[in-house]
Amino acid sequence: MSSKTILISGASKGFGRAWTEAFLEKGYRVAAIARNIDSLADLKAQYGDAVLPLKLDVNNRADSFAVVEKVHQHFGKIDILINNAGYALNGAVEEASEEEARAQFETNFFGTLWLTQAVLPIMRKQQSGHIIQVSSILGIAALPVLGLYNASKFAVEGLTETLASEVKQFGINVTLVEPNGYATDIWGHGFNSKSIDAYDGLKKAIAEGHDPDTFGKTSATVPAIIKLLEAETPPLRLFLGKVAFPLAKQVYEQKLATWEEWADVSVAAHG
Repeated sequence: MSSKTILISGASKGFGRAWTEAFLEKGYRVAAIARNIDSLADLKAQYGDAVLPLKLDVNNRADSFAVVEKVHQHFGKIDILINNAGYALNGAVEEASEEEARAQFETNFFGTLWLTQAVLPIMRKQQSGHIIQVSSILGIAALPVLGLYNASKFAVEGLTETLASEVKQFGINVTLVEPNGYATDIWGHGFNSKSIDAYDGLKKAIAEGHDPDTFGKTSATVPAIIKLLEAETPPLRLFLGKVAFPLAKQVYEQKLATWEEWADVSVAAHG
């Protein structure tokens, strides 16, 4: 049985639910946070004191800090934080309203930031810990009609790279988990911007070109996450799925080719 304590957001469905179940089966103690914890009642009944379901809207900074403190008081430590809460806003960049754009960042970026900030003093005092940010291949390679989601995950990538360099001195490991598409609820909640007709052709082409085989099975990610948690030297980045690495490689090859083509112009601009 493991003595590690995990705090995971977005624990009620998708990756969060699958991983929470797996952690409990492996003997971890889990603080499972979600907007709605009713769906975690069965886990509480089965695993008792090993699981602590807590209601939280990660957009609320004060509540995030309060929940982290409650978890720390309950379990005595927090070894692993998994920032998993998030959703995807569908729509072209032009279509997103101010409210939709801000809400996307409130959850995907600021929600991640608040829980990270809240847990850091505890991990610094422990001189140990592992912070896992669930990003996406779309934090590396952008796709059309997911611009605000792409941007929020790009922001998480930059934040996390910086964080890793800052907290290594305290014995804290940091990992970006970057899944390709999976058949989770993140795509099915109707978060769609008001459509502009000019983008209908693009959306139709994307829909017609969709290949179901590019979406992985959520349950298949469990062994990879367990291995990540148990690694002595976890990586800064971990792809999930067979599509992510080839896509990232293609994107970076294109970027390098463009930078090299314009290298003389870039150098001349130095002065």
